[in-house]
Amino acid sequence: MPVEIERKFLVVDDTWRWEVSRHRAMQQGYLGAPGGKASIRVRLEGKRALLNVKAAVMGAVRAEYEYEIPLEEGREMFDNLCIGRLEKTRHYIDRDGLTWEVDEFHGDNDGLVVAEVELIDPQQEIPRPAWLGREVTEEPKYYNHSLSLKPFRSWHAH
Repeated sequence: MPVEIERKFLVVDDTWRWEVSRHRAMQQGYLGAPGGKASIRVRLEGKRALLNVKAAVMGAVRAEYEYEIPLEEGREMFDNLCIGRLEKTRHYIDRDGLTWEVDEFHGDNDGLVVAEVELIDPQQEIPRPAWLGREVTEEPKYYNHSLSLKPFRSWHAH
């Protein structure tokens, strides 16, 4: 079973921008409400569409499957079947042998910036960049599926 080991952190300032090597605009939509065994997502990235199935559990280690699908079908699913949507720009930073993915959210999640790092072992040490803030791996409200349904802008206190 494919497994993703990922930790998620808030970003405390803009100094990460100096380290970005590349970026990609993304739209994501979810094919169902939270509460089941899996989160099913359609992602549009330029001329690519991806279907992703991820175990709906909190924490750093989760089963994950991802498949490229025809772009037109991805757009149709996004436009007609998704109940929650979000937009973000993903910035990539290669640092200390790791690739950080810094997600800068737009629209109703504007103002939220989250950094994720994929690991090979849940106990792996992570050199912490100065721009890295509090870890939110165990906080469901920061997961993209949750943000698509209850966006950052709707939270009472940031």
